Amino acid sequence: MTKYILVSGGVVSGIGKGVIASSTGLLLKTIGLKVTAIKIDPYMNIDAGTMRPQEHGEVYVLNDGGEVDLDLGNYERYLDVTLSRDNNVTTGKIYREVIEKERKGEYLGKTVQIIPHVTNAIQDWIERVSKVPVDETGEEPDVCIVELGGTIGDIESAPFVEAMRQFQFRVGHDNFALIHVSLVPDMHGEQKTKPTQTTVHSLRGLGLLPDIIACRLIVPQPLRPDTKNKISMFCHVSPEQVVGVHDVSSVYHVPLLLQSQGIVEYLTRRLDLQKVKTTKEMVAKGDSLSKRWRDLTSRQERLFDTVTIVLVGKYTDLKDSYMSVIKALEHSAFRVQRKLIIQWVESSDLEPETQEAAPVKYHDAWRAVVGASGILVPGGFGVRGTEGMMLAIKYAREQKIPFLGICLGFQLAVVEWCRNILNIQEATSTEFVNDTVYPAVIFMPEISKTHMGGTMRLGLRPTVFQLGTETWSQARKLYGGQEKLWERHRHRYEVNPEWVDRISESGLAFTGKDERGERMQILELKGHPFFLGLQAHPEFCTRPLNPSPPFLGFVAAASGSAILKEQLEFQLHNFKPPHPVDSMVDEPALRSVNPTPRGAEANAHSN
Repeated sequence: MTKYILVSGGVVSGIGKGVIASSTGLLLKTIGLKVTAIKIDPYMNIDAGTMRPQEHGEVYVLNDGGEVDLDLGNYERYLDVTLSRDNNVTTGKIYREVIEKERKGEYLGKTVQIIPHVTNAIQDWIERVSKVPVDETGEEPDVCIVELGGTIGDIESAPFVEAMRQFQFRVGHDNFALIHVSLVPDMHGEQKTKPTQTTVHSLRGLGLLPDIIACRLIVPQPLRPDTKNKISMFCHVSPEQVVGVHDVSSVYHVPLLLQSQGIVEYLTRRLDLQKVKTTKEMVAKGDSLSKRWRDLTSRQERLFDTVTIVLVGKYTDLKDSYMSVIKALEHSAFRVQRKLIIQWVESSDLEPETQEAAPVKYHDAWRAVVGASGILVPGGFGVRGTEGMMLAIKYAREQKIPFLGICLGFQLAVVEWCRNILNIQEATSTEFVNDTVYPAVIFMPEISKTHMGGTMRLGLRPTVFQLGTETWSQARKLYGGQEKLWERHRHRYEVNPEWVDRISESGLAFTGKDERGERMQILELKGHPFFLGLQAHPEFCTRPLNPSPPFLGFVAAASGSAILKEQLEFQLHNFKPPHPVDSMVDEPALRSVNPTPRGAEANAHSN
């Protein structure tokens, strides 16, 4: 029987449920268990794909093309698993499923209601997805972590709370535990327990009793013993069931913080985990994972040399918009043993108009770019700020500053090259100027122009390195010298095929293309210390103990040529794919997301 751990939140949202859920799963993996995770988002959207980054943070993309909540990125990174779109449950998905069944007559004429039809659909979904293999073993998981988004008491969460109340009886007491994450405010040195008492009271009134209360403190001071005892007394739990999660130097310390407070021992007793069958191989892997994680966190504390990366983006007012990019940079910095410093530059601040309207912002932005060890231009949508991004790309290219362009950054590197090397001053993307006569980047012909959700080129896609790149392509060396790589995509635009030959002949090399050789997916610049652009989003597959290859090369180059040379050599002989494609990915199934050649897709769309 699968064991279920529900993680709920109280008082305020955004206090770290995802990290606590992921950390709990990681700790269970260290004792040899197979762990999966599900995120419940109680909004009406079918998925996160149409949400603004400033509204909901990063849209995380999975192998199967699912556009999901950024917490699934935490799960994949911490647990080193490959999830699917079904691991993200939304109100929209559940209601769509129930309504489709009602239209087919599957409810046999009954009045369709929240209880039992919607709540049963939620339980069935969780039970079904919790049994899907997510790691290299190909076996059913032992434990499923279920995170309930939002806070207890939200109107939109009510059906999910009721479903989980029923679910605890469906699976049995020994197979269901609840971790409730609550804010403990620190008021001038006094840790206040009343908000936690109130949210636990509400939770109990809804029929759910917390097994562990994780007290989140937004200060570096730990939970005091007297605070723990007070919460224990008024929330009707033992002191060992109250754990504190205060601010630490890095989120990678959270698993160790929870472990030090006995959470693994408690969950082992509460869920009877000693009866779960584990193999010697899984236990040994768990021991190795524990040691490597401890080594990673301890090394991080001893880093003194720094590397400064300037991120030139469009959504810098909400850092969660670039969550996976940040993590990919962090993981790469761990590998090269550098302390990462990210300087955030709003791309529009680099543009001449800002110099007149806000000269301080303009000069501060350019001061950061000029002082960068490396310049990163990530993905994004729309024309705003793109001129500033291209100015940063031009500076990196001309001044030999290590550069990494992701998705939009890749496309803008092409446009910048066309403008300043090919001297086509009006070169642009049809995303910015729809009727331009100089389209260096164009709308992909098979993509819908009427529907936004789930219509981009999404999910895990192959890139084939071109002949002749074996000896010099830094990207190819970073991917172990292999002929083909797999990364996740999320885009509607591509480099104009009619411009490719002219661009290539002028010196900008497209070293990686799709399987048909039609789409440009990697660009590099010979003679530059490190100038790399990818149409894909390699940040989605980074792992703390196995950083994304392009980000690793970029951070290594920003740390110095000797470090880059060392990492290129290491990757050439020790590259490990971030996802075991051969054993876990059905290539025909992937192609079914976008199955036909570009020309045929264009004809089908026009018809």
